[in-house]
Amino acid sequence: MRTITVALAKGRLADRAIDYFGRIGYPCDEVKDKNTRKLIFENKDQRIRFFLAKASDVPTYVEYGAADLGIVGKDTILEEERTLFEVLDLKIGRCRMCVCGPAEAAELLRHNEQIRVASKYPNIARDYFFNRRQQTAEIIKLNGSVELAPIVGLSDVIVDIVETGNTLRENGLVVLDKVCDLSARVVVNRVSMKRESDRIGDIIRKLQVLVAEREKEEAHAALSGN
Repeated sequence: MRTITVALAKGRLADRAIDYFGRIGYPCDEVKDKNTRKLIFENKDQRIRFFLAKASDVPTYVEYGAADLGIVGKDTILEEERTLFEVLDLKIGRCRMCVCGPAEAAELLRHNEQIRVASKYPNIARDYFFNRRQQTAEIIKLNGSVELAPIVGLSDVIVDIVETGNTLRENGLVVLDKVCDLSARVVVNRVSMKRESDRIGDIIRKLQVLVAEREKEEAHAALSGN
């Protein structure tokens, strides 16, 4: 029986994912060691191993078969445009991809005027303006704090992830439109899905049950006021 390899996006998402895998019978405590320099972590009993990667690289590892499965945000999946199967929404790391800018920029959207857009996610921005809105847009790729772009006049609006909206408000910007909802997803290599359908299918089913249980717990907590 071959070892199943799972690529995890570094950071909080990896911590949550490891916790989920532990709950469904695939623990790997050595991943939690913050001082380790290891790159690959293996549970030999369960024939599964994990490695941490930059989020934008996870879909690449999965597409090319270096990883059978990956856990990564929907924003990365959309931006990287890799060929793979997206099989499950883990309902963690939830946020939104939005068009943001000064309030007056809403007129550019309302009248479908030519617009300049700054974003860390040029493919997502391009798809939103060109295909969904059919609006002429100049897309500028940035890597840092995109909120700065409309403030200094580099762009009219930005396309970026919004969680609390605090950074926007502190800089005089508002959400002008929602592009899509985001959360962590499970992605699978197409060949692995066929060759290891039983084992990968079992992992997915167990994760589905866990996600459903977690949602029930959250709904119960909300009703009880906790």
